[in-house]
Amino acid sequence: MADDKSISDHYRHGELLPEIQAALGKLGKSIDRLTPADLAPVDEFHIGGRLATENLFAQLDVSVDDHLLDIGCGLGGAARFIADRYRNRVTGIDLTPEYITTGQTLCEWVQLQNQVALHQGNATSMPFQDESFDGAYMLHVGMNIEDKKELFQEINRVLRGGAYFGVYDVMRIDQGELTYPVPWASDNSICMLASPDQYRQALTTAGFEVSVVNNRRDFALEFLTRLGSKMSAAGGPPALGLHTLMQASTPVKIGNMFDNLAAGYIAPVEMIAHKA
Repeated sequence: MADDKSISDHYRHGELLPEIQAALGKLGKSIDRLTPADLAPVDEFHIGGRLATENLFAQLDVSVDDHLLDIGCGLGGAARFIADRYRNRVTGIDLTPEYITTGQTLCEWVQLQNQVALHQGNATSMPFQDESFDGAYMLHVGMNIEDKKELFQEINRVLRGGAYFGVYDVMRIDQGELTYPVPWASDNSICMLASPDQYRQALTTAGFEVSVVNNRRDFALEFLTRLGSKMSAAGGPPALGLHTLMQASTPVKIGNMFDNLAAGYIAPVEMIAHKA
């Protein structure tokens, strides 16, 4: 079983906020006039980035009155995007302290600190009251959590009756030895992949009704291929991007993830569920 510290240490950068600020300076971006879109290259840490977030939320009935929960919020990028687009409130929780402190500053930079609140904590034991939220989502989170049933039971607890829950996780599609490192794990000690069927079973057991299961492997391969071509044409990565988070290991992690996708072992999968 992966412990919290091992997972948090995997994602810890050490100098993340200064590096983001320096990259923004290279792009000619002023902190006084930043928008959530300016930060999107670095703070949507999942396959497909903003495109994938938009696709998931196009399937959810979000309103201005909804208070949403972002499980495994990272830097809070998706939370800021949702709060900005729908003008609602979003609360995020993430295990990595540096992501939360950095994300809180980014919320202030784009003047969304009154709509987005980020908390450090474990998604399987959250510091929120029962039935606190109108909806929830998680983007590339379950790959580090072994007990999916416990996770979904905790999420169910904090959702109001009928609330929607959107999932976009990398899942195990076929047997085969994965190549490491990948963005969410340096080795198999913190890689806790499960199949779509296992997700559905855990969601159902936790009290959710699953209405959509959508394998996004083709989208992922196309997106990563396009990203690689763009970087090759530019002679390297842009000033700000996911390499800002993953640092020197970025090419190896992305390359291995692509190979695992191409082999059919894994795929990002969307699931839409509602609390029964």
